[in-house]
Amino acid sequence: MRIGVIISTNEPEVVWNAFRFGNTSLKENHQVKAFLMNRGVEIEDIKDEKYNVAEQTDLFVKNKGQILACGTCLKSREKGGSNVCPISSMKDLLKLVEESDKVLTFC
Repeated sequence: MRIGVIISTNEPEVVWNAFRFGNTSLKENHQVKAFLMNRGVEIEDIKDEKYNVAEQTDLFVKNKGQILACGTCLKSREKGGSNVCPISSMKDLLKLVEESDKVLTFC
């Protein structure tokens, strides 16, 4: 199954759980793409003792999950793209939705 995950928050527990779900899905041989928008593009700045977002994100990428990040949302925060948050667009989000069998939103 192709699963699309949209993350639009920087709240540590929510983002941590979104990527835990993504990692579980990848381990079950599903294809997973995550699209970061709104405050979701701030995931590299999340530092939390209880919810290790960086660990889950790194595992997601290592397990061949794909992350896309809204370029407009990055720009409005004066951020550029990175390995974790590559610059993407609404067309990329549309493609993710069109190609996915299921889409989940974490906000």
